Amino acid sequence: MPRLLAPERPAPLLQRRKDVAVTDGGLMIDLAPMKGIHVDPDRATIRAQSGVVWRELDRAGAVHGLATPGGVVSSTGIAGLTLGGGIGYLARGCGLSCDNVVGAEVVTADGRILTANDHANEDLFWALRGGGGNFGVVTALELNLHDIATIYGGPLFYEVEDAAAVMACYRELIQDAPEQLGAFFAWQIAPPLPFIPEDRHGDLFCAMVVCWSGRVDEAEDAISPLREVAEVKAQHVGPMPYPALNSAFDGLVPRGLQHYWKADFMRELTDEAIQAHIEHGKKTPVVNSTMHLYSINGAPHRLGPEETAFAHRDATFAAVIAGMWPDPADNEANISWVRDYYAAIHPHSDLNGGYVNFMSGDDAGRAPENYGRNYERLRQVKTAYDPQNLFHLNQNIEPLA
Repeated sequence: MPRLLAPERPAPLLQRRKDVAVTDGGLMIDLAPMKGIHVDPDRATIRAQSGVVWRELDRAGAVHGLATPGGVVSSTGIAGLTLGGGIGYLARGCGLSCDNVVGAEVVTADGRILTANDHANEDLFWALRGGGGNFGVVTALELNLHDIATIYGGPLFYEVEDAAAVMACYRELIQDAPEQLGAFFAWQIAPPLPFIPEDRHGDLFCAMVVCWSGRVDEAEDAISPLREVAEVKAQHVGPMPYPALNSAFDGLVPRGLQHYWKADFMRELTDEAIQAHIEHGKKTPVVNSTMHLYSINGAPHRLGPEETAFAHRDATFAAVIAGMWPDPADNEANISWVRDYYAAIHPHSDLNGGYVNFMSGDDAGRAPENYGRNYERLRQVKTAYDPQNLFHLNQNIEPLA
């Protein structure tokens, strides 16, 4: 399968250094050498150290025909994505990444090494599932695995002029679609890939990226409305191993890009919101930049908003405007595109908050609304495990005075 392209979790600051995301005035702890993975196929669980990235975890599970929900870029680290929630292809059917955590190993601010699960440090275990990196250095995670080996999926490209119809179709389809269907809408400047006509390379398209995790012979029926709503101009959709789809977009996010992102949750995708998306999506500046509109109904809705720290269980969609570009000289223009786009769609969000993994450095003030009704309880847990707020270069949860 050709390697396609898509975004990963951004660094807290705007710029990325050449090799790795760092922060000014902070201490960086490199967990990359911690690569231990153990699969227990009988219990259908996987334990992985926090230096593992999703492609490595995906491959370890795939050996046994098993998978757990990750994101949409396989170079992302498992811990950062999972601690903030974990939105990706399998969320509608299997829950968020954090919903699949059954245990964690944590080094706290005072140097203790703790186990957190349903039977030990339960308050910490609750907070880790959606509360981000506020409570310690998570050195290992244990997650549930699901019986998923082959999926049916990939991107469908449409003309920009069909975006309103495609988004409206997506809105209606996803409300009652079988939970085995994961999908997101995107803007995408066409990269030079063989399934896209050569004379369209560099053109802007709108796209639906689908992932059907049920029986392969039922896949086309599930996605047929998306084929019928408008002419598909290019596609790369078919059966493939789950790790193939989860790594297909890695080429769009090489190291060294500048990143500036904005995000919101929403219950409804209104006609007015669609028009705002089209107005600004048509101005997508570079091949790396995009807007993704993820569907997170289905399995995530079966947990109550206070069962884990991830509070926005009534959201149907998670929108992210992901500004990513290679040249720092273009910072001003690309940041302006993200900000203008966000200013246009934010008034149409009927939820007060967004996904913490999609926040930029200047979104620090949004932490209380992003953690929603769970923020005050998270402050109590923060006070118990990090009262001096050592871990604060994040969507920060302030300890109680």
